[in-house]
Amino acid sequence: MLSFRTTLIILLTLSACPSFATDELLDAGRTASIDFILEKGITNGLIAGGVVVIGNHKDILFSTSHGKLNSRLDAPVLSERTIFDIASLTKVFATAPALMKLLEERRISLVDPITRWFPEFGGSGLESITILNLLTHSSGLEDIAISNDEPIRTIMQRVALQKNGKMPGSRFHYADINFILLGELVQRVTGLSLDRYCQDRFYNLLGMSDTLFLPPKELAVNIAPTLGPGRLLVAGIVQDENARHLGGVAGHAGLFSSASDMVHFIQMMLGGGILNGKQIFSEQVVTQMTVPYFYNNGKVIRGLGWDIYSPFSAPKTSSFSDMSFGHTGYSGSSIWIDPQRDLFVIMLTTRLDYRVKKFNRLRSDISTLAVSIFSNRNEGTLFQSR
Repeated sequence: MLSFRTTLIILLTLSACPSFATDELLDAGRTASIDFILEKGITNGLIAGGVVVIGNHKDILFSTSHGKLNSRLDAPVLSERTIFDIASLTKVFATAPALMKLLEERRISLVDPITRWFPEFGGSGLESITILNLLTHSSGLEDIAISNDEPIRTIMQRVALQKNGKMPGSRFHYADINFILLGELVQRVTGLSLDRYCQDRFYNLLGMSDTLFLPPKELAVNIAPTLGPGRLLVAGIVQDENARHLGGVAGHAGLFSSASDMVHFIQMMLGGGILNGKQIFSEQVVTQMTVPYFYNNGKVIRGLGWDIYSPFSAPKTSSFSDMSFGHTGYSGSSIWIDPQRDLFVIMLTTRLDYRVKKFNRLRSDISTLAVSIFSNRNEGTLFQSR
């Protein structure tokens, strides 16, 4: 029996041989290989199930789902409408967009010093940290463990005591604390909690009815579980411990969404801030979100919240253009968007195996096939798998 890698190489090789089969047959065979990847992930215990959606600025080009919501025999199968804990995708589907809206309205500036919004940092030696540093993970701040129901002011005071000698803006260092601060900043600027602000300014306008923080218990029947303490699968409670201790609403994690909803948001981005005639952002702001900032001697490239090239860019692969951007989530979620190719890939999974190398291989294999199949054929044809 052929190994997975051998099968993938054969399928990619066939794409270079038009005489072997018609484009339609070839595409059908190669989209089947995406199904094969997901099934292999389930068989190997990497995931319990997953959903993949590939599309462009106006259409879904391919959609497939494998696995069930839970281990019960009568459990529903996963679908585009299954809700997942999207973990760190919260940063780019909630917090960064909220900051960009405030920037568009000139209520904040990227060069605002941290002390403008967090007086707790006064006299800390960290006063030169800016909003830009927080958005690009170049603040030099380190993550901390947050106690259950710890007041946000106490958290800020503890962070302000950090003395690690790192100069803001000098290096990229991914840390959730940057977006915990930004989530709190949204509330301090607007007087609204992050969840309320995003619901009013984005999700309601875009018809994203599956996207929310703190899902009510009655929605648990449609939420894919995440692996919790004792390796128990739990649905509807954010997996990230700091997010739980912050009450379930935080700038770095806590958002739940479906692939169907995420398509709306991504198509708005690819549409220059407009979807179905509704303008969410100006085109200038959308562009500004993905302007590259270079760190670590050019080895890391980040946008405002978005990843462009870093150690966390597994879904990018060499197949996407240099203009592409995306993000990954610890729970098994990832997206990658390529405006140049007019293509995006969403992958949401019930992750069981947290070995990074294995999971990154899954992400990159899905992306490689997506670009190979659809980058030159995204004419709006929907391939629907199960």
